[in-house]
Amino acid sequence: MESLIEAAEKASKRAHAPYSNYRVGAALATGSGKIFSGCNIENRSYGATVCAERVALYQAIQSGEKAFAHMAVVSAG
Repeated sequence: MESLIEAAEKASKRAHAPYSNYRVGAALATGSGKIFSGCNIENRSYGATVCAERVALYQAIQSGEKAFAHMAVVSAG
């Protein structure tokens, strides 16, 4: 679990949050043991904003993963 939290913290530092200044990172552990991370990405158009959890999930799915074990989410606002 510690490596999952560390990956989420690292991802939060890459967040693009110029409007809320609320930086979020997420890390997703797959059933095969791989870790995928993501950060929130804000856009002036609220509808185009993407949360960190979705980014991590999208990364895993595009890599062929379909089974998930754990997710860690951290914020630094």
